[in-house]
Amino acid sequence: MSDNSLPYELRDTMRKAIRLEYWNIFWTVTVIVAMGLVLGQSETMKTAWVEDTLGLVPPIMFLVAAHMEMKGERSERFPFGFERVNGLGFFLAAVALAAVGVLLLYNAVMALAAQEHATVGSVMLFGHAIWLGWLMIAAQLYSLVPPMIIGRKELPLAEKLNDKLLHTDALMNKANWLTGAAGLFGVIGLGLGWWWADSVAAALISVDVINDGVKALRSATAELVDGHPRDLSSVDLSPEARAVAERLQGEFPGATIRLRETGRLIRAEVHDTHPPEGWRHPRHYWPKDEDRAWRLAQVSFIPPTEDESDRG
Repeated sequence: MSDNSLPYELRDTMRKAIRLEYWNIFWTVTVIVAMGLVLGQSETMKTAWVEDTLGLVPPIMFLVAAHMEMKGERSERFPFGFERVNGLGFFLAAVALAAVGVLLLYNAVMALAAQEHATVGSVMLFGHAIWLGWLMIAAQLYSLVPPMIIGRKELPLAEKLNDKLLHTDALMNKANWLTGAAGLFGVIGLGLGWWWADSVAAALISVDVINDGVKALRSATAELVDGHPRDLSSVDLSPEARAVAERLQGEFPGATIRLRETGRLIRAEVHDTHPPEGWRHPRHYWPKDEDRAWRLAQVSFIPPTEDESDRG
């Protein structure tokens, strides 16, 4: 590893991810503009528009974190570089998702309770009166296309980088059809005179936002409090980390193994045992695919105290 925080094996992949996230931001902005032009009084459209706007948070956080990982040098003030800046960005994005999702759900429930009857009027376009709902439907359909394409391209990059922030963004983009389907139901429901359809669709979208935010928040919090490394796509314990612990336990029976995650890297502590004779790189203890050995950045040995040695 160089003086930067990012393992050298990942630099080409990271550059590809950075280029893709710039495109992600560009296409997301076009979706936000298209949706914003046809909002009307629809609660569904407003909620979908807010969700699309929130879609800018993960790629912006990723770009900031990637810049710091690739360009930031280790120093006296930051001896580990910026390994955890990606995890910090992941946490901030998760908080934003969960908080705004709760706010959107509250607004939708209040609209249902008040039995608000939103209306969708007509607009003049090229000299003709057109029902605004048709434009809303067109905007909703357009909003599905860029995220689905970008989400599919993000997933393999996120897995190779072991990047939870990028992975969450990919899943949000890939699953954006749920927002679109709910939005279409809300607009069509208004056209059929179902006043409640708009708020119900908005509530469904907000629940999806909350779900994404809570799952991301649980995983991000575990990292920040030095919990056992979590799986990339869930809050379950990482299979790779489990394999590392088993490998170390097998090589040093009786030792206590503690693992924590710093960004995309794993650091291990082997307690109550002496280090082996001869220097070994941490990657020596990686149990399986060598292409992923960059994840194990450190293996520290903490020998037993004198009192513990005497009792032994």
